[in-house]
Amino acid sequence: MLPEIEKQQIDASKKDAQCFEPLYVKYYEQILKFVYKRVENLDDCREVTSTVFTKALVNIHKYKDHGFPFSSWLYRIAINEINQFYRDTNKMRVISLDEKEVRNLEDETESTKTELISSLKRSLAYLSEEELLLIELRYFEERPFVEVAQILNITENNAKVKTYRVIDKLKSIYPKVISR
Repeated sequence: MLPEIEKQQIDASKKDAQCFEPLYVKYYEQILKFVYKRVENLDDCREVTSTVFTKALVNIHKYKDHGFPFSSWLYRIAINEINQFYRDTNKMRVISLDEKEVRNLEDETESTKTELISSLKRSLAYLSEEELLLIELRYFEERPFVEVAQILNITENNAKVKTYRVIDKLKSIYPKVISR
């Protein structure tokens, strides 16, 4: 359920575009960081993030509160814009990891930090876009399964099942990558 103030800001934004500013201020940095981890060039990152918020503002009238955070809707737009960026530029997809994200995956894959850091990126390269997105949203962005499901437009149970299957896949890929 959306906080009342946020609900009011969304409703006001549907009538007057200038009322979108508090939502922009609240979520800009969060979405910028999400995009930057996937598009490492800062100029490209800012461009993609700008497009995300432009599309959010233009389409705010289509937003409906289904009991999920407003940020879920922005993440969905961001994912689409990141994918579009890579289609348009033909650049290689980027995966950026920081210490905290490595710890999150370290717990799931039962690996030590030293071995994990050196081979995790290589292991992640074996995942499909959808599998990688599940890992990113759940472990790097630390989104609850219910929100991952909403962002990806699948059921919560499906998000859990798919995520744990990807973890199992990573566990099977990981030893092969380490031995190389």
